[in-house]
Formats: sequence, structure tokens, C-alpha cells
Amino acid sequence: MIPQKYKKYNPTYFDKGKRGFIFRFKKDKKDYSLKIKRPDSEAIERLKNEAKYLKILNKYGIGPKLVSKGKDYIVYEFVDGKLLKDIKLNKEQTKEILRQCFILDKLKLNKMEMHHPLKHIIINKKINLIDFERTYKTEKPKNVTQFLQFLKTNYKIRISLNLIREYKQFQNETSFNKILSSL
Repeated sequence: MIPQKYKKYNPTYFDKGKRGFIFRFKKDKKDYSLKIKRPDSEAIERLKNEAKYLKILNKYGIGPKLVSKGKDYIVYEFVDGKLLKDIKLNKEQTKEILRQCFILDKLKLNKMEMHHPLKHIIINKKINLIDFERTYKTEKPKNVTQFLQFLKTNYKIRISLNLIREYKQFQNETSFNKILSSL
């Protein structure tokens, strides 16, 4: 299961998802994650998809830094911190997540999990969106609006529906800044 070239680093099991296993290893005093396709997963080329979008998003400081990819695996820098489900967001963290969502929207990429991102955001000194397996290109991305819906439901943040509608219609800097100002 572990690619031959990574066995020498003695990767240890870290976690699993619906479509993959994550192992952790050290190389040159740095921590890395090795994500491998689960043998029982019927998902097709999800890791290839994740590598493709990480390569793009890393240029904007989004996602764990992609290091390597193979047929059924990817390697990226390990992201340490707490999952969103384990903390209460402050205002600055909330705005930073929205900023990253806005970049995704501008790139016309939909991440998919922003309506329920509890295990898809890791927080330490930096905000880290993770798990881009299901990301896809679309003319109508919904990252900002899905995350706002999550905030309304889980954090009881009040935000005008008119602002959300305006953002949904225009998805521009002006409508996004109105949302940030209202928080």
C-alpha cells in the first residue's frame, strides 16, 4: 500500500477518510503527510484531482504544500493544529477563511465541503483548508456562500440575506468586502 520510495521513512498511520488513508513521516527534520487511496474506495482519480488543485492553490497560500504525487498517492507538508470542530473561531480567523473561500470563488473552483467544514479546516498560526479531492471547476462556485451558511447555522452569526444574494450574483471584491464589513 505504501509506495516503495516512502517505506524507508517508516510512515505511521495518522488518519483515514472516506477515500484515503493518511500516514505521517519525517524527512530531513520536516513532517509530511502521505495520502493513499483506500483499496475499498470506488472514487476515481480523486488524489490526482487533489494534486492538480493543490498545485494551483499553493500559489495563493491555500492548502498544504504539495510535495509529490503518484498514481494512487500524494505527499504534502504535514499541517499541524486543531480542526475547526475543536475550536471557536474568532473574527480574524473567520475573515481569513472567507478570504480563502473568495480566492477559490475567483478561480472558479468549488471545494464542496464548505457547508460542513468541521474536518476540512486546520487552525494553528495559519488557517489551512485541507482535502481538495472533490474540488471542481465551475462558473458558479459556492465557497463563500456555503461557509456563510455554516457560520449562520453553527455560530449564529447574523448576516443580511441581501448581502449574500448580492455576493452570489456578482462574486466581486465589492460584494465580498460588504460581507466582511458586516461581520
